[in-house]
Amino acid sequence: MGKDKNGSFGWLLSQSGERKGKFILSVILAAFSMICGIVPYYFIARIVRLLLDGSTDRNAYIFNCCVILVLWLLHALFHALSTANSHLATFHTLAVIRKKALDKLAKMPLGDVISQPSGSLKSTLVERIDSIETTLAHILPEFTTGIGAPVIILIYTFTVSWKLGLAALITVPFGVACYALMMLGYEENYRRTVRATKALNAVTTEYINGIEVIKVFGKAQSSYEKFADAAKESAASFVDWMRKCNVYMTFAMCIMPATMLSVLPVGGIMTMHGTISTADFITVMILTVGLIEPLLGVMSYSDDIAQMDTIVTEVRNIIDAPEMVRPESTSKTIENGDIVLDDVHFSYSDKEVLHGISMTIHKGDFVALVGPSGSGKSTIARLIASLWDTDSGSISLKGVNIRDIPLDDYNDKISYVSQDNFLFDMSIRENIRLGRADATDEEVEEAARNCGCHDFIMGLENGYDTVTGTSGGHLSGGERQRIAIARAMLRNADIIILDEATAYTDPENEAIIQRSVAKLVEGKTLIVIAHRLSTVMNADCIYVVKDGMIAESGKHEQLLEKGGLYNSMWKAHISAKDGEEDV
Repeated sequence: MGKDKNGSFGWLLSQSGERKGKFILSVILAAFSMICGIVPYYFIARIVRLLLDGSTDRNAYIFNCCVILVLWLLHALFHALSTANSHLATFHTLAVIRKKALDKLAKMPLGDVISQPSGSLKSTLVERIDSIETTLAHILPEFTTGIGAPVIILIYTFTVSWKLGLAALITVPFGVACYALMMLGYEENYRRTVRATKALNAVTTEYINGIEVIKVFGKAQSSYEKFADAAKESAASFVDWMRKCNVYMTFAMCIMPATMLSVLPVGGIMTMHGTISTADFITVMILTVGLIEPLLGVMSYSDDIAQMDTIVTEVRNIIDAPEMVRPESTSKTIENGDIVLDDVHFSYSDKEVLHGISMTIHKGDFVALVGPSGSGKSTIARLIASLWDTDSGSISLKGVNIRDIPLDDYNDKISYVSQDNFLFDMSIRENIRLGRADATDEEVEEAARNCGCHDFIMGLENGYDTVTGTSGGHLSGGERQRIAIARAMLRNADIIILDEATAYTDPENEAIIQRSVAKLVEGKTLIVIAHRLSTVMNADCIYVVKDGMIAESGKHEQLLEKGGLYNSMWKAHISAKDGEEDV
């Protein structure tokens, strides 16, 4: 169930905001629709009584028929208006929920986001939220009519004869028993379908994104088998569940609506003995034909309501997830200055990867982070970029703890380019312009020239208007990286972090980018993570990271003189470079 007293349904209504009135209007209209749908049966009974009495009053027949026609038209009109209002409110509510969930992803620590499979997140935010629509849009009006109509019919029946009222309800316990048997093991079965669906989404995403690697390494068969197994389990989870329910569902659907099996004999005997009039018997008989059908409609939502509860719990786990703690605003003036890391500790899940990192990056300096793979370089950069929060210790900008700076204000100070860059499925021009929304076309193209992008962009079919494809898939890794750097350069932030940002570029373009970066970062703080030590030789300070700690720090020459880890890395780098030249 939901996390508050009102449960999942109450929580969904609380998200409707200004559209909650449409839900209320939908219920009111549904009530009118219900009344207009019941009353015609009374007039049908009147017509039957006129026929039994042998009446030849044409006007009486015409009047009753006209009333029935008008009521049914009003029933259809009120039902349409009720459904329209509930759907408008529902679509608004789902849009609000989606926006909140996506906004929360942007405010959560990056580690919490990437720890969840993208296929699972996509399934929750797209398909599973969509699946709430039918239930939420119909539950209020359908419950109003589905419960209200039988209640009114029963009240009328009991006023005629309590015996007929009980007779009309005889089939209900049998039907309810069938439904109870059908619901045995519901939670376990539904959890299986959720797990299977999420697994299928995750495997499908992995299969599609990794298709190149799968083909290159000849893993098509094993990868397809993994996908096929997930698809079979997903299908089986539903099929097995339905098989268990079919028999009980069939009996429930057959037995519960069969009110005539008890009403006809009981009513017939009572009429024969003069306990009730023939007219009342006919009226009750006609009305009770539609007694159970609306209840079946309500009961059919039991499965949807249970599913909705599970989905809402998933969505709320996202929306209620802990955010990076940042103030909404601050009275302090946020200026560029020294970045100070003081005894910073950080863990992935339960494994600590940074053990007391302390360093000072002076304003306007070119600082490099180097070290073996997995030593913690990128983690330090991401902490500085405020993509994660430290477990302990602090990071400050010009003496102000970054936790005390509004996230948007701090983000305006940072341009971060990682090795794995993401381009959106839109034009190259718009991808670069993401760095600064108000940039002119000329400024976009100038940033591209400075990063060695212009020539290859102009060689594309539509130049800067070429669409990059999903995740930039129409471009090579090096091209995507240069566009990402151009985007960061266009942002013109005070602090620029390049995390292996030239890893995919060829030597010629790397030289162009380095010259451009050197020109564009004048007066700015530049933090570079690199494996090619030759690219950071001229850094004002090089921090050597090993096993989550600072092993050494200093300028290139100073570190070589120490003869430590950096010296060994430099020798290995030079040796590898000489080997490349020999080849």
